[in-house]
Amino acid sequence: MASLSAQIILCIALISATCLIIGVNGSAVERQREFDYFALALQWPGTICHQTRHCCSSNGCCRGSDSPTEFTIHGLWPDYNDGSWPSCCARSQFDIKEISTLMGALQKYWPSLYCSRPSTCFSGKGIFWAHEWETHGTCSSPVFHDEYSYFLTALNVYFKYNVTKMLNEAGYVPSNSERYPLGGLVSAIENSFQATPEVICSKHDVKEIRLCFYKDFKPRNCLASKTSCPKYVSLPTYVALGRNESDMGIERISGDFEAL
Repeated sequence: MASLSAQIILCIALISATCLIIGVNGSAVERQREFDYFALALQWPGTICHQTRHCCSSNGCCRGSDSPTEFTIHGLWPDYNDGSWPSCCARSQFDIKEISTLMGALQKYWPSLYCSRPSTCFSGKGIFWAHEWETHGTCSSPVFHDEYSYFLTALNVYFKYNVTKMLNEAGYVPSNSERYPLGGLVSAIENSFQATPEVICSKHDVKEIRLCFYKDFKPRNCLASKTSCPKYVSLPTYVALGRNESDMGIERISGDFEAL
C-alpha cells in the first residue's frame, strides 16, 4: 500500500510539472532560467525605411513629415551572458488595452518600421508590440510581471539615454554623403552612456545600436562580439513616404512617464 501511495504521489508530481510547461492552446512553453541583463535595441529608421517598397498604416516609415528621424525602439530584450537569450517564457497573451495610455508614445518612439505582421508566441500573427511582449517581455521576470511596466520602463530608459542626441552633440548627424569612423560613434556613446554599446550595420549603414543594462538599469558593457560594421559607417536619411500623422489618426503622447 505504501508503495502504491508513493507511485500515486510521483504521478501527480509529474502531471503538475507537465502542466507548468504546456500552454492552454496545447503548445509547449519551455521553462527557462532567469536572464542576466537587458539590451535596449534601437533602430535607425534612415537605414530600415530605405527598404520600404509600399506603404501601410502600420509602418512608421509611411507617415510623411511625421515619419521618425531619430532612433526608435526595436525592443527591450532579456539576454544571457553566454550570448543566447530566452524567449516565450510565460503564457501571457498580449492585450493592447493594458498599454492604452502609452499608445501615443509607442506609435511615435516604438513604431513598427515594416508592413508585415510578426509571429507571436501565443497569438499567431500579431502587431509589433505583441511580438515584443510575448517573445521578450514575458522573459523579464522578476523585474517585470506585466505589460504596462515593461513598456513604460523601456520608454523611460529610451528617453533617459537619448542615443540620437549623444551622436548629434558629437557631430555625428544624418547624411547620405558623409561616412563616420565607427570608433568615433562608439566613443561618443561611451562618453555619455559610460558603457560600450553594440552597433549593427547593413553594409556601411548603421541599422541598430544596442545599449546594455544590469537588471537595475545601470549601464553595463554589451558583450564583445564580431561587428557587422566596416571601419566607416553612415547614418543615412530618407525621403519619408505616405501621409502625415493627422491623416493616420496617430494619438499624441500621454503623460505617464517618470524619471528613472
